[in-house]
Amino acid sequence: NLSSPYSHLPWFEVFYKLLNTVGDLLAQNQVSEVEELLLNLLQQPLPVTQASVELGRGVTVSSAHSIPPPAPGNSGPLSCFVAPDSGRLPSIPENRNLTELVVAVTDENIVGLFAALLAERRVLLIASKLSTLTSCVHASCALLYPMHWEHVLIPTLPPHLLDYCCAPMPYLIGVHSSLAERVREKALEEVVVMNVDSNTLETPFDDVQALPPDVVSLLRLRLRKVALAPGEGVSRLFLKAQALLFGGYRDALICSPGQPVTFSEEAFLAQKPGAPLQAFHRRAVHLQLFKQFIEGRLEKLNTGEGFSDLFEQEITCNEGFSGAVRSYQLWADNLKKGGGAL
Repeated sequence: NLSSPYSHLPWFEVFYKLLNTVGDLLAQNQVSEVEELLLNLLQQPLPVTQASVELGRGVTVSSAHSIPPPAPGNSGPLSCFVAPDSGRLPSIPENRNLTELVVAVTDENIVGLFAALLAERRVLLIASKLSTLTSCVHASCALLYPMHWEHVLIPTLPPHLLDYCCAPMPYLIGVHSSLAERVREKALEEVVVMNVDSNTLETPFDDVQALPPDVVSLLRLRLRKVALAPGEGVSRLFLKAQALLFGGYRDALICSPGQPVTFSEEAFLAQKPGAPLQAFHRRAVHLQLFKQFIEGRLEKLNTGEGFSDLFEQEITCNEGFSGAVRSYQLWADNLKKGGGAL
């Protein structure tokens, strides 16, 4: 249900728009219109991707990718939106979370935050504005695509849960600046702290140095340029970095006739011996986010579902990926011949 106050849907822009509409109506004392809108929203089933939805004195759902203007003489809807496509990369300025992050944080600190999350550290984000705080937390997670943060995730930490900052497992927690001193009084060790207001990153680790130099150079040289331009530039840049880091998983998939496709950790670690990428892979195979990524890929292969998402397309297009299968279709065909998994 779209109207749940604790929605599992990551439709941040849609909910921003709906809340702003409700706020505008209440400011004009149009309580009945608010009730009508919320009632229609409550009764509206989940629209399909890219369907347009108009909410007002009725509900109109269209397969069109945009909301048409109202006919002459008719008033427009109270609110309207297009159901987001989860298969697309977040873009600037449409994605508020990513826009907030690149505006508030320098490219060097974004790279440091990305490296800390890839290493599955305990990470605290601090900001004085709650909307900026939650946006930066969610945007940080989005940079990990096609992987997901698999540990504790709290966009805004309530005061009575401050002890969560002492948890021994990896976490990504947003802390309002009014609670920052109380957090620091706990004398936390081995915690990465990003202060969004002061644009500072404190870390006891060398996570950026642990990344392959070509990946770090790619991010440092291009991030500021793409961050200043609208579009998918930032998210596509981190997608390219992920393809460079983990795209070699394809060559470590083992196919035997009549057997499920499996992943060979030994084959994965044997790639590019002596190179910085191999050293990174030795640490990566122990990461929960990588293990879950591999399990998800194997499940899709062995159930016959297959996949050709943006990550796989980026691997195929990545010119720096020597030795890898260049064509996704050729790779998929080889899997079919080897194990009949697809």
